[in-house]
Amino acid sequence: MRSFKSIQLLTILFFSIAINAQEAATEKYKVTRDVLWATPGNTELHMDIYSPEENDNRLPVLIIYHGGGWLINTKSIMDEMSEYIAGTGKYVVCNVDYRLLTANNNTTPMNAIIEDAMGAVLWVKENIRDYGGDPEQIAVTGDSAGGQLAAMVMQGQELLGACGLSASQICFKPTYMPEGVVVETVKKENLLAVQAAVISYPATDLLAACSGNGPGTGFESASNFFWEMGNGKPRGIFGDSLNAKDHSSLYKKVSPIYTIPEERKLPPIFCHVGEEDNTTPPAAVGAYVNSLRERGADVLYKVYPDQPHAYLDSGSNEFLGTSFENNAIGPIRDIISFLDNVFYQATGSEKE
Repeated sequence: MRSFKSIQLLTILFFSIAINAQEAATEKYKVTRDVLWATPGNTELHMDIYSPEENDNRLPVLIIYHGGGWLINTKSIMDEMSEYIAGTGKYVVCNVDYRLLTANNNTTPMNAIIEDAMGAVLWVKENIRDYGGDPEQIAVTGDSAGGQLAAMVMQGQELLGACGLSASQICFKPTYMPEGVVVETVKKENLLAVQAAVISYPATDLLAACSGNGPGTGFESASNFFWEMGNGKPRGIFGDSLNAKDHSSLYKKVSPIYTIPEERKLPPIFCHVGEEDNTTPPAAVGAYVNSLRERGADVLYKVYPDQPHAYLDSGSNEFLGTSFENNAIGPIRDIISFLDNVFYQATGSEKE
């Protein structure tokens, strides 16, 4: 029988319940919902695209990856954040779904989820003009598990390739690629390049999390309850045959803390976390930020007092005592300010 402490820990770990999320009333944008952008393994992937009602110039684009431990939630958990940012009239927002670990009969490996996140960027760059966006001004963001995905998109250029997943290596091949484009071209021409990244309380070290040696420990063994919440049978993130102890290099290749480029200059980054976050605590996120800075990255870092995990989620979470209105607005305003500084202040332009 599971202890209450274990269930409590796992609930805090990644679970956030959106309650009474409301549509924002605004005339500044329109929403095209459930745009189908890829179908890997017969799993349909969609995104909601928020675009300006009237705008003569193409706007910068923000791509959002939701959190939920790669096991629960959908893009709907980021609805209110998407609405708030789109409501400024300054950004086209793409709120993206990706495969969960339980997709395709509980067989999806972690590398495939990262490939979904990468593929979404390539789809957006090819199609976003139709929605008023500028494909040369792209920012990515995500929270918790989504923060890991946004970081891997930003950092993963050097890991692209056609080798796939084996016991000894991983190469990432984006789920979606433009017609006639091969993965070697994506890598050589840096087609995944983004101009900014907002990394929100990210999961940074999956090796530690899956080995029982850090925050979020015991993901593959003690987290049976969490897997069941996602309607999946507990297994390793790469399948049962590739565990963290014997295949640590694979787990490092999907961990932002281990995949920071040595030479390539990263775009401006805003990284933030809550002071009271016990899932991705400030110590872990701060270590990631320090590693970024050691490699020359320009990083704005904030620790928000009294904030727990998942403070950007839509609706309210009774267990955490959070709500979008009370917890998310301040950090989202900081996100908008950061993005404005990247995309508008440098050019001296500003939207009314």
